[in-house]
This record gives sequence, C-alpha cells and structure tokens, in this order.
Amino acid sequence: VADTELKLKTTELKIKIKQILTEVELILKVSGDITQKGYEKKRAKLLAPYIPQPQAVEPVPQTDQRNQSFAPPVGPAPSSSRHHRGRSGGTRDERYRSDIHTEAVQAALAKHKEQKMALPMPTKRRSTFVQSPMDACTPPDTSSASEDEGSLRRQAALSAVLCQSLQNAESWINKSVQGSSTSSSASSTLSHGEAKGVVGSIADVLAYARIDAPSAPPDVTTTTTTTSSSSSSLDRSANVDLPQSGVVKGINRGLSKSSLMDTADGVAVSSRVSTKIQQLLNTLKRPKRPPLKEFFVDDFEEIVEVVPQPDPNQPKPEGRQMTPVKGEPLGAFSNWPPALETALQRWGTTQPKCPCLTALDVTGKPVYTLTYGKLWSRSLKLAYTLLNKLGTKNEPVLRAGDRVALVYPNNDPVMFMVAFYGCLLAEVIPVPIEVPLTRKDAGGQQIGFLLGSCGVTLALTSEVCLKGLPKTQNGEIIQFKGWPRLKWVVTDSKYLSKPSKDWQPPIPAASTEPAYIEYKNSKDGSVMGVTVSRITMLSHSQALSQSCNYSEGETLVNVLDFKKDVGLWHAVLTSILNKMHTISVPYSVMKACPLSWVQRVYAHKAKVALVKCRDLHWAMMAHRDQRDINLSSLRMLIVADGANPWSVSSCDAFLNVFQSHGLKHEAICPCATSPEAMTVAIRRPGVQGTPLPGRAILSMNGLSYSVIRVNTEDKNSALTVQDVGHVMPGGLMCIVKPDGTPQLCKTDEIGEICISSRTGGMMYYGLPGVTKSTFEVIPVNSSGVPIGDVPFVRSGLLGFVGPGSLVFVVGKMDGSLMVSGRRHNSDDIVATALAVEPVKTVYRGRIAVFSVTVFYDERIVVVAEQRIDASEEDSFQWMSRVLQAIDSIHQVGIYCLALVLANTLPKTPLGGINLSQTKQHFLEGNLHPCNILMCPHTCVTNLPKPRQKQPGVGPASMMVGNLVAGKRIAQAMGRDLGQLEENDLVRKHQFLTEVLQWRAQSTPDHNLFILLNAKGAVVGTATCVQLHKRAEKIAAALFEKGHLNAGENVVLLYNPGIDLIAAFYGCLYAGCIPVTVRPPHPQNLTATLPTVRMIIDVSKAACILTTQTLMKILKCKEAAVTVDVKTWPTILDTDDLPRRRPQHIYKPPTPEMLAYLDFSVSTTGMLTGVKTSHSAVSALCRSIKLQCELYSSRQIAICLDPYCGLGFALWCLCSVYSGHQSILIPPMELDTNLSLWLSAVSQYKIRDTFCSYSVMEVCTKGLGTQTETLKARGVSLSCVRTCVVVAEERPRITLTQSFSKLFKDLGLSPRAVSTTFGSRVNIAVSLQGASGPDPTTVYVDLKSLRHDRVRLVERGAPQSIALTESGKLLPGVRVIIVNPETKGPLGDSHLGEVWVNSPHNASGYYTIYGDESLQADHFNTRLSFGDTDTLWARTGYLGFVRRTELTDAKGERHDALYVVGALDETLELRGLRYHPIDIETSVSRTHRSIAECAVFTWTNLLVVVVELCGSEQEALDLVPLVTNVVLEEHHLIVGVVVVVDPGVIPINSRGEKQRMHLRDSFLADQLDPIYVAYNM
Repeated sequence: VADTELKLKTTELKIKIKQILTEVELILKVSGDITQKGYEKKRAKLLAPYIPQPQAVEPVPQTDQRNQSFAPPVGPAPSSSRHHRGRSGGTRDERYRSDIHTEAVQAALAKHKEQKMALPMPTKRRSTFVQSPMDACTPPDTSSASEDEGSLRRQAALSAVLCQSLQNAESWINKSVQGSSTSSSASSTLSHGEAKGVVGSIADVLAYARIDAPSAPPDVTTTTTTTSSSSSSLDRSANVDLPQSGVVKGINRGLSKSSLMDTADGVAVSSRVSTKIQQLLNTLKRPKRPPLKEFFVDDFEEIVEVVPQPDPNQPKPEGRQMTPVKGEPLGAFSNWPPALETALQRWGTTQPKCPCLTALDVTGKPVYTLTYGKLWSRSLKLAYTLLNKLGTKNEPVLRAGDRVALVYPNNDPVMFMVAFYGCLLAEVIPVPIEVPLTRKDAGGQQIGFLLGSCGVTLALTSEVCLKGLPKTQNGEIIQFKGWPRLKWVVTDSKYLSKPSKDWQPPIPAASTEPAYIEYKNSKDGSVMGVTVSRITMLSHSQALSQSCNYSEGETLVNVLDFKKDVGLWHAVLTSILNKMHTISVPYSVMKACPLSWVQRVYAHKAKVALVKCRDLHWAMMAHRDQRDINLSSLRMLIVADGANPWSVSSCDAFLNVFQSHGLKHEAICPCATSPEAMTVAIRRPGVQGTPLPGRAILSMNGLSYSVIRVNTEDKNSALTVQDVGHVMPGGLMCIVKPDGTPQLCKTDEIGEICISSRTGGMMYYGLPGVTKSTFEVIPVNSSGVPIGDVPFVRSGLLGFVGPGSLVFVVGKMDGSLMVSGRRHNSDDIVATALAVEPVKTVYRGRIAVFSVTVFYDERIVVVAEQRIDASEEDSFQWMSRVLQAIDSIHQVGIYCLALVLANTLPKTPLGGINLSQTKQHFLEGNLHPCNILMCPHTCVTNLPKPRQKQPGVGPASMMVGNLVAGKRIAQAMGRDLGQLEENDLVRKHQFLTEVLQWRAQSTPDHNLFILLNAKGAVVGTATCVQLHKRAEKIAAALFEKGHLNAGENVVLLYNPGIDLIAAFYGCLYAGCIPVTVRPPHPQNLTATLPTVRMIIDVSKAACILTTQTLMKILKCKEAAVTVDVKTWPTILDTDDLPRRRPQHIYKPPTPEMLAYLDFSVSTTGMLTGVKTSHSAVSALCRSIKLQCELYSSRQIAICLDPYCGLGFALWCLCSVYSGHQSILIPPMELDTNLSLWLSAVSQYKIRDTFCSYSVMEVCTKGLGTQTETLKARGVSLSCVRTCVVVAEERPRITLTQSFSKLFKDLGLSPRAVSTTFGSRVNIAVSLQGASGPDPTTVYVDLKSLRHDRVRLVERGAPQSIALTESGKLLPGVRVIIVNPETKGPLGDSHLGEVWVNSPHNASGYYTIYGDESLQADHFNTRLSFGDTDTLWARTGYLGFVRRTELTDAKGERHDALYVVGALDETLELRGLRYHPIDIETSVSRTHRSIAECAVFTWTNLLVVVVELCGSEQEALDLVPLVTNVVLEEHHLIVGVVVVVDPGVIPINSRGEKQRMHLRDSFLADQLDPIYVAYNM
C-alpha cells in the first residue's frame, strides 16, 4: 500500500512540476525583456524546491530549517507582462512623458534585476489606513491551527519540503514570477483585535525567502518562549516591574538549547520583526573603522568638510568665456501706438464691431463675444466709476497709482479684460490674483501678504464671483487668513456709471510708471509681486508681435491662465495691440473635453494657439473620438512650458498624431518665460519646408555638475532637450553662474539665463533688497570686471546658448536641488518616477519633489498621491523601483519617498501641487502619508567616520595622559562619619531591633508613622510601643504557625502601609530575613503575578506574610491561570494574630549578619536580589539622619513605593532609627486624588518631603493648570525646605524645573527641589540634605560625552545638555570615577563609572550557587593602579566629578557628582557611546503627538519606539521627523521606527523605562505596533 501511495504521489508531483514548467516558460517568455541567462537562472530557482538535495542521515526537525530560510533578501522584481507598457488614458501627468525616458528607466530597472535591493516591507496595523483588501496579496497561510504540527515535525526534512511546497507551490511561484517579491506582513492581515501571541505567519517568511532547494516555507506555528509572557499587554498604570525571565543574577535557569535559536543575543529568529531587521542588515555595508585618536577631537569640521568635497573625476567646463547674445533689433513700425490704451482706443472707436474676445460655456460652445467697441466703452465706464463714483469729490477712494486687486474666475475672461483695461485707463495698478475658495487656501496667506505689502484696499470682482465667495453668517465676505481688509466692488455693466460727455481718460505715452503687478510664487512659498512698467508692457507686446509675426485680425486660441504669464501677455495685451480675436478655453472645459481647444482651432481657422504640454497630451489621448478636425490653419502652436526639458516628447508625440490632420512641424514653437524676465526666447514660426530644429542629447551626469557634455556612454542617463528659439527682439542675453557673483559662464557650462532689454519686469514690489539682486545684475568676466553698465534681469531659468545662438533651457532655479555639490532638476526626477509604470499606484501622476536640509546637506524627498484602489503591495513595489530608477539614472539617493491618499496634497489655484506647502506639511509632520520609505543609509554619505577605541592603551599611559592634561583625579567624599557621634544611641544599640525596643520603653507613645488615604484622612498610626508589640505578635506567629528557624527568608506581600513595617520588624525579631515584594495588581494578574512568583522562587522564601485580601488573590482562579497556586510556600495572614509574645527576641551574633534582602528589577530587565547587613542598615540610617538633620521632633512626608532601594529605607528604617515622624502617602492613592501629596505637605507644614519622578510627573501634568484652585484651598508649600526625588538615574532636569516653576505660586522655593542617587550596590550614595551648598547645574558638550570626555560649555551652546548634581554625598561615602574597561582612575575631564566606598554598601548579590566572580567584581573590587588597597563597589553608572566654586561645611571647595546614565543602557554605535535619554529627549521634541519614546539597539541598528497620542493617521508623519532629528543632533541613522499606542513602553515602579523589555517584546512581535518603518 505504501508503495502504491508513493507512486501516486510521485506521479502527482511530476504532473505538478510539468504544469509549473509550462507556466514558467509562458510567463517568462511573455515578459519579453529577459535574457537567456536570466531565464535559466529564474527557471532553476523556481524549480529548486522540487529537486531533492542530499540530506543528512538524521532527520532535521522543521524548526531548524528556519535559519536557512532567510536567504539574502529579494528586492522588487522587474515588471512582468502584466504591467508592461500599459498606459491608461490621462492618469499620468504628461508634462514629463517621454518614450525615450520610459525606455531608459525600464532598462535601468532591468539592470537591477540580478542584484535586487532588499527592501523589507513596512509593517502596518490594518486599522491605520483603509486600503484595498490585502488577501489577494498574501500567499496562503499554512500555519493554520488545524494542521497537525506534530506530524509535520516528525517527517524528515525532504518530505516536509515536498509536502509544503506542493501545498502552495502554484500560487507561490506565480507570485514570484509576477514580480511581487514583497508580501504584506502578518500584522497587516491581522485585524486589531485578533490574537497576537503567535509570532509571525508564514506569509512573512514567504515574502522574504528565496526559493532555494532545502528551504521551503518553514513551519512557524510554534511560538518561542524567550521572553516573559507578562510583557504582552501592559497596563502602565500598574507600574509593573518586569524581569526578563531567565535573567536572574547568579541563577542558571537551565534553558534548553532548543528554546533559544542560535543568534547573537538568544533572540528567536522566528519573529517577523527580526527577519526584517536581519534582511535590513544584509543590505547595509558595514563601514570600515579607522582607529580612534587617544584624546577627543571635535568632529564638526570633519562633517562639514565631507559635503562639498569635489569629485576629482567630475567633468569641468573647458570652453572659452561666453559673449552676450543679441536679439534682432526691435522694429520701429510707423503704425504702432505710443501706449497700449491708445491701441484699444483706436480699435474701439474705428472698428467697434470687430470681435476681440470669445468666451466659452461649460460645454465648450461660444457663449459671448466681446467686441472692441464694447471693450472700450465698458473699460471707460469702469475707469470713470473707479475715479469718480467710489468716494466723494474731495475724498476719492482711489487715486492714480493706487493698487487694486482683480479677483475673477478662470472661466470669465470678458469681465477680467474689462477690469484690467478699466484700471489702466484710470491709471490705477491692477494686481490680478486667484479667487480665494476657503479661508485657509494653500498659499492664500502669502497672497494676503502681497496684497498687504502692495497697500491694496479695493478688490474688483464680478457679481457671480462675489456670490460664490465664502461668507460669514450675516452675509459678509469672510476675512481671509492674512489678508488686509478689502472693499469689494462689482464691475458688472449695470453697476457702472456712464461717463459725462466731456470726460476723457488721460492716455499719456508709455512711461516707466508701473502698469500692473503680476504675482509670483517663490520656492520657499512666499508670494512676490513683479511690477511691470507701462513701457515694458508696450515693448514686450511689440517684441512678441515682431517675433510671432502677428498681423491684424488673426484668431488666437488660448488655453492658458489669462491673468498672468504667457496667457496674459499674448491673449490680453499683445492681441489688443494687433486687433486680434482671442478664443479663451477655460481649464474647466479642458477637463471635461480635452480636445476642445483643437476643435476651436478648426472651427475658427485659428492661426495661433497658446497651450502647455499637458494640453497637447490630453488632446492626443482624446483625438480618437474626433475624426473631422484639421489644423492646417495653425501657423504657430506656442508651447508655453516648452522650456521644460521633458516637453520635447510631448511635442513630438502630438506632431506624430496630428501631422495627418494638417499640422505642420514648423508650427510648433516652444518658448521660455519667467515672471521677472517675461519672454526670454521663443522659436519663430518656420517657413514651409524648413528642416526640423536641432536637439541636444546631454549627459545627466554632466548636467549635475553644470557642464554640457554630449551623452555618449550610457543612453539611460541622457536628457534630450529642444531649443526654445532665439533671444527676443531688442534683447541681450548672457549666462551667469547661478550662485554667488554673477560671473559669465563658459560656452560649455550651464548657468542662469539673464536678459537685458526694455521687455523685462522692473522690480519686486516693496522688496528693494531682493530686487537689486534680481533686476539689477551686472555680469562680470572671469577676472571680476563688469562687462558693461547695462543691468540684466535674472530669469530663474538654467540653460545655455547652443550653435546658431539657439537658446536651450535645462531647468529652473526654483526646481534645482543641490545635493552634495551636484545640481539635480526636480522636474527630471518627477519624470523618472513617472516613467516607472505609475498607472497602478500614482493618482493622476501627481508627484512632488523637493529637498530638505538635514545634517549639513540637501536631501531629496519625493511625495506622490496614491490611487484609492492601489494595493499595499503595488505601492511598495512601485516605491522600491522608483528608488532604483532614480539611483541608476540620476546617481542620487532619495532620502524619503512618501505616498499620501489621493487628493490630499495642498493644491495651487489651477489644481497643481503647491510645493512649498507640501514641504511645510512634511517638515511639520502634517503630511499624513499612507506609505513611507526612508533611505538615509544610502544617501547620507557625510557622516563622520566611525571611530574605534585604541587597543593597547594601558593604565599607565592613561595616567600619563591625565597628568599631561593637568587634570586632578576625579574623586570626592562626604563628611566623616566617625567624628559626628551625637549621643550614645549608636554605641549602645548596634541593631535596629534594639533601637525599636529602646524607643518602646523610653518614648512609648511617640507617634512614628501616620498613614493617609486618598482623601487625606489618617487611616493608621503607629507609636513606638504599638509597633514593638505588633512586631512581637508577628514573630510569635512565625515561630508557632510558620515553624521557621532563624536565617530563613520570608516574603512580605503588602500594600504600602504600616502592616508592612510591622511585618518587617516582626521578621527581625524572629531572626528571619525579610524580602519586601510588590503585591500583584488585581486587575492585571497575568502581567504582575509572574514577577512575584519569580522573587519567591529565587529568594527560596520559606513563608509569605500578607493580608487576607492578598491571600485570596494569590489563591484565586485567575492566579491559577498564570502560576501554579498549589506550590506557594506557607502563607500567613497577619490581619488576625494571637496575642502572644515570642519567648525571646533574636539578636544577631555579629553586625555583619544579613538584615534583609532587597529585590528589584533593573532598567535592563535584570531581577537582582541584594544582601544588606545589620551594620549597613545602621550606617545608612546614621548617614541619612546626619544629612537631613532628623530628630524626634521632626516630621517628614514620604510619597514613595516601599519595596526596594531608598524608598524602602525611608519608609521602614529611618523613622525607627532617628525617631522622627513619617507621614506615609502611598503613591497609588494619587490616582484618585492628584493633590493628596501636596495637600498633606501643606497641612502638616512639612519641611522635608521625599517623592519619586512618577509622583512629580503626575503632579506636574495633572495639577499644572490648577495652581489657582489649590491656592484658593489654602495649599501652601512655603514651609518646604527640601523636596527630594529618590532616583537611580540621571536627574530629570526639565521635570524638576517644570515642577519648581509650576508650584512657585504656592510658595515652593526654587532651591527646594533636589535628587538623590543610589544603585544596587549602595542605595544612597548622595542626597541633598538640610544644609550645604545648593545643587549646581553644568552644561556639557554632547559630542565630547560620546567620547567619554567632559567638556563644559556655556548655557545654550549648540549640541549641549544640562546636567544637575545628584545631591550631596552622604557622610562616610567616597566616590571615584574609573575607566570601566581598564579599572584605572580617571581625571575629572573624563566620563567613567562611579565607584563607591561606604559603610552602608550592600554585602553582595543573593545567589543560590554563589557566583563569586560577579560578586567580587561588583561589590569588592580594586583599582588597577593608584590606591589599590581600598575595596570599592561598582555602581554601574557613568558620571563625572567636578570641583565647584561653592564651599562645603568645612570651608573647602565642594566636589559635585554628576550622574550621566547607566552603563548597561548605553548604546555603542559607530565607535561612540550614546545615552538613550539624550536621543529620546530629541525625539520627544519633534512632534506634538509623541507621548513617550524609547531607543535601543539590535545588532548595530538603532531602533526608536514612539508612543503616538494623536490620531493614527499621524503615525507615518513621525518616521521622517524622528529620522531627521536623530541624524541632525546625534549623527546616527535610525534603522527602525516603531509607532505604538500610548502606554506600551514598559516603566518600572521608579518611573524608569525598561528598554530591554521593550526590545524583547519588539523582537518577539508583541508590541502590536501601529506602524513599523525600516529605514534603508
């Protein structure tokens, strides 16, 4: 039977493989552009899974296959037949269409076919953006629960491969062949609420796995168990301490090898995230590291130098210096009038019936024709009304020379023309602008600024337009943002007054007085007004008439905007000079019927047409609908944007289609224009039969260096440009260097075109400074001598003069992007992006390209609108191919490529993309992309070289180095403890238990503790005798019920309160070792109970003391789900104790005996138990008593958690020792009453209070706005002398300063707030105390800190951070700063590890097997030279000591200790040491929606996790902002940006971030991120 089955299977397999082969042949052959070699390679690859490989004898379990399945990542495959050359009508912005270019791009992409880029696809939560269903894009998921996992694993590797390959081979192969190499990740197919426990799905593995023989889609149905299950759903309010399971100091958890994969850090490879990071790593070339100089060298110069370093092989101009080129003389024709208004008067009176302007309706039919007579009479009426009817005779509203806004829609040329000429006749200056549609139009504010600077108070408009303007509720036109107050005047005929018979407008000869102001958008988004004088207006019209050979009565079809630029110059001004008839085709008609202008040309036998490339393209697309059209009447087809380098293909394609309809090739006349220089050059209409004009085929590489080189080598990176004819009549043209001094270029050099003639603009209105540098340029020769005294106008166009004085334009100054010393044209980049088959992805070809300055260089950003139906897969595919194409063709890296939803980019009035607003949105984080790809690794090439610390620098040379630098050894000490005995208490009572018994006898009724609840009411007190008696009862219970012996460990599980204190002393009375543990959170047992269980297990506790409530929680059903409740040690509840006393109270034989165990979870996720001896307890209490001047008459308020560290000591130990009264405020009570702590401090007139950063943050955020209310309630903090924050980290200076400022109004002294510093080895190294100098703040250079050097700078210095002293060293404490590697002492200009020597150092780690080496290293270590006798404990924190100007109690200068950060937390990147908090501070500042952030590294990559508190659509805005700020301020490239929900970053009870926990959750894919971006 088995044989038969095997035969059947083999036959099936053969059939299957045959089918696949046939499909492969078919698909690959249709692809067309694949070589034989490529085909063989692909075929072999696709069949690989079916070819059995020689297997090892032992069957390998499927899980081990994983490592091999992540072959080098696969980039986007080339386009297949599916989308080969497919173009949909009109979806693409065809200004840039070029078949040649499209071919070049396809060829460039084909090159990448072999060496594919590895772009891991971003992970996106499904709910973030509503997109097309992803099911179509993901391969079938074989990890379904129904599959029998066991059987899969039991099979040998080969059968597993075959079996799984067969399951989904077809779809898989199809996917691969069709070029979809990336697949959406599992989180995009998981809806938000589904289970997140399973690590990744097979879809991800498929997405990145190459189809190799042994590595079929692996089975990832099992979840790895490296990280603790408690981290999956964190409730931040619970402040959970989460240890990494398995990382307990000195304990071997006995993890089996199978549960940890063989990777660098024991992190499971099976998770989707690590796959992607692995893939990302494979794509990054590791830089070579030069050795680090011994002493710190500032690297700023090095960074700046890298940018402009010229390439020694770059092409350089070799021609001679150009000479200015002259246009033909401007003819003086006898019949030309002295002013344009004179021409209107002549035609209006002599030929009133002649048609002047025909307007079309929405369907494209002529609706109204304005005759010259009508134009003249209406303009007269308007001029008369403006001058005489708006105000009174003595106080007219308008005077000659005033500026007036013209607000007319694009479909009303008649009203506009009347208004324009009416203004000219009235001698007021028209300022035509777009109709504002909303209060906040894109760029509307800038238009308002222009109107304001021009002093415009009056706006002319039509009745229809006025009705359409947005209004307030009472019918007034709204005040547009940034606009001056305007009076609106309607210019419809019925509202105009007829002039009296004797009134005639004065029409002087054209002079240099301003005629009109044309607005111009500059690159930065500001709007400037180019002022055109009357003489310029006339001369320019004459020059156009001459160069275009206009004659009277000709018909002209205009598609362009008639309010500005070419449309205004030809259709409104020059046409009047020549009594021409203009047919105006509005943009709205063109949208509905792209062929309408061609139909108008045919219907009116028009001689001239004014169009842009887009109109040519649209007409060409629509021409199939229309057969009977003829363009033989056209003698001139003026292409207004013919200067765009990509116009050549539009012109060619249009000619190709319409040549058969009578279009003559010589009729196509591209021109080059700019608002400043007006018409720069225009191709003259040719004579029948003249040959086609020449083309320049230029090298893109040469162009980027501003050098003209005919392209010979790589046809893919060539640019074909057509000429724009000759210089205008009467003009003089020269080409000057675009930047700096206007030096004449060489003949083979690209520069800015400058024009000198009477036909250019005269100035930017009201901007004399910019005017001078644009309108009054005197070019100089190579030796800097001016070539004459005639001023030139900069046109803003980049180009050159070719053979036969033909002018060629290759780009615009506004569109030029200077990247690393090379100039790229944004239009060229748009064209390349559009040539990458955008039909499926980009909406209507809408792409914006601009540059942003990041890290001393310009970086290119590409933003495109994504089609609504585009799938995630297609978009990502398109993005990755665009990157390849631009890299190949332009040799420049793209910094950021973003896709936004269709129709969401800010628009210009005519519907184009408003670039400056788009850029502004991008930089402010308001762009809301739906897809984003950052590629900083490829395009940031100016990072300083990575450094390496010199090996072989021994302690001696370090020492010598320090002495050479003349620095003192960095050490400091607190006051001497021995000489400060104030009574016999210390000598008499060595142990705290003795002190308590003594107090119970001598001051039995003295109140030691007062416990407050959320309402501020006293819920518990303890006098000395009450505490003593309660402790005795607990000791008796431990002996009798618990049957415990002295020295056994007892876990104390209590909420913060007096019970905990009594239980602690009860343990000491019984000779047991207390271990305080935070109780589990009843609402979050799954997350908090495992930690409790772990501490109980690790401490080998023989008994648990707790309350009845907590005892029930420990034994409840919910608890049983998380831990084994049957194996708890003995649980004693202390609520109801027998009234018995122990037979004796235990007294330890020596003070070195263990007093208690202090367990806590470090920020790196380490659970450590530290042993504290009785002598250390007494020494600590004595130090604090002296430092804070604590006596029995004093009161202190404590708002801290009492479970570990100094919080525990202050809560449980100090009051008993010093006899002062402690007011206990459990921090969790602040959740229900924020002002509890401050109110209590005020009510009891507390002088010294202790809190944690969490408490301070809660008060700052929650009460900051309520200071007035608190004041009214009588809260006063004027009594506070010290407010101490207990911490084991760098002081949070911004938080403490905010707190001080906020509560200054309640009387809080600015000097009151200070911090402590402690660590695992010594819980209180420093504490501000009652007397002594105030804490000092210094400003440290960040760059030197990264080199472990300390350089103090002035406040506000760039790249500096403020560090404040961590309190004063406690009496008896000595610290020294040590090099953590060499263990040699350091000078005070170095950053090193803080080592501490003190009688209250802890004794060591509590270990089971006693890992002596670790213990000796941390608790009893010696310097490698210098004072080698003293025993020190290593705090694990980096810091430095600085001598200040202040004096201490003994009159000596005070040495301040500054803590910079935990050594374990530092990130070693690029050979430098970074502190996470510095990077996090920068990131938090970048966007208002970042609630919190954390950073960590994983195999050389920097990962930034940010919590988003805004809407999810802002998630992707954060990616570029985070990348920018880290690059700018820390010179690091972010590898991965993870955007998560608020509260995901785990925080421990001290308010410190647990970054290692976060890292583990990230790698195990337990964060449920909103978005994960992998920066390339």
